[in-house]
Amino acid sequence: MSKYLDPKVDLTFKKVFGEHKNLVISLLNSLLPLPKNHIIESIEYLSPEQIPENPGKKYSIVDVKCKDNYDRYFIVEMQTYWNSAYFYRTLYNVTKLYSSQLETAEQFDQLHNVYALSIVDVNKIPEFKDYDEYIQTYFITNNNHIEDKKDAIVMSFVDIRKYKPITHGEKLLKDLWLQFFTQINEATEIVDQAMLNNKDISQALEILKRSAYTDAEIAYYEKSRLNQITERSALKVEREVGREEGRLEGRMEGRKEGKEEGRLEEKIDNIKALMKNMNLDFDTVVKVLNIPKDYIEKLRSFINE
Repeated sequence: MSKYLDPKVDLTFKKVFGEHKNLVISLLNSLLPLPKNHIIESIEYLSPEQIPENPGKKYSIVDVKCKDNYDRYFIVEMQTYWNSAYFYRTLYNVTKLYSSQLETAEQFDQLHNVYALSIVDVNKIPEFKDYDEYIQTYFITNNNHIEDKKDAIVMSFVDIRKYKPITHGEKLLKDLWLQFFTQINEATEIVDQAMLNNKDISQALEILKRSAYTDAEIAYYEKSRLNQITERSALKVEREVGREEGRLEGRMEGRKEGKEEGRLEEKIDNIKALMKNMNLDFDTVVKVLNIPKDYIEKLRSFINE
């Protein structure tokens, strides 16, 4: 039986960072671009209920929301599913939280800064595919003077799959937290001594020990993990089928014009193989791709040849 649980699952992430103020303070101070003379010293947890879920996506909820000693607001999320709407959903959440302060503030200059920190565990993020850095941070900037950055609203996305672990030398707290997310899971047997030597990381590891959870919590944890795997598998199929949609349209057009007949036949065979390997029948493919009715019979004739 495994010693630790995975910190990237909803239950464990909230247990570590939603119930232990010192740990979320440590995480935020280490990963966010905060002014050195304004690091977080204390926080109070706020209810995340006012920020809605991304419709239909179970793992896009706000995990932790808090306010610090400078009255700055923070949204902290663990994201294991990504689609093109997630970036804009994050933007919506921070701007909503920023503007909602008008209910108590009397003037605009009394509004406090809002930060969003998203820990992202996704194989490929289209929006960041051309960037090598594992942290992408967005400020309000002056296009003519990029150095003029306003931190009224800040969004930081940490792509932990791009992080390259440090194997020697002194490790910063940032590195230790990233190791925590990338190296600790149910298969972990040996933990880096540097993590054990840090009081915050060591405390977080204790919280993740399987023995600290009730049978009911373990059952919920296992269900959450299964849901994550199912969600990712569905996304993979959706992307694979989506890629074939573009290829199919091109092949159908080429068939209609009588061009590259031999190559087209070969490509249709590849489509048949894809349907077989993915265990999808023709009607399922048509439904997933939302193919127009006037194309269905043409496509069926290609596939059935």
